[in-house]
Amino acid sequence: MNILLWVFQVFLAFQFGMGGVLHFTLPPDLPPTFAWIYDLSPAMHLFTGTVEIAAALGLILPGLTKIQTRLTPLAAAGIVPLMIGAIAFHIPRGETQNAVMNLFALLVAAFVAYMRFKKLPLAQK
Repeated sequence: MNILLWVFQVFLAFQFGMGGVLHFTLPPDLPPTFAWIYDLSPAMHLFTGTVEIAAALGLILPGLTKIQTRLTPLAAAGIVPLMIGAIAFHIPRGETQNAVMNLFALLVAAFVAYMRFKKLPLAQK
């Protein structure tokens, strides 16, 4: 189970790390499924990008360094309200595929948060 949790943590860290960088770089030639990103305000890009990068780091670094390992389930739990907001953003726009992907990320993050809080916390130094 620990290996599965690490796989999920790496998956989420990659997804949110890349998403966070995307909010700060805003390349002009994104595919249509990412066109929504151009509709966000600069403040929302700053907020979302920062939260996503912090979550990505929090999912991986505490477990690797064995320092402040309680931050990993907190990082995973922090993804949940972010994904609720993302779903609420995408559904009225008719972007069902994006909302489904956000729901999947929400479920994986909630699972990681629960398991790292209650069942398999990461060991500390």
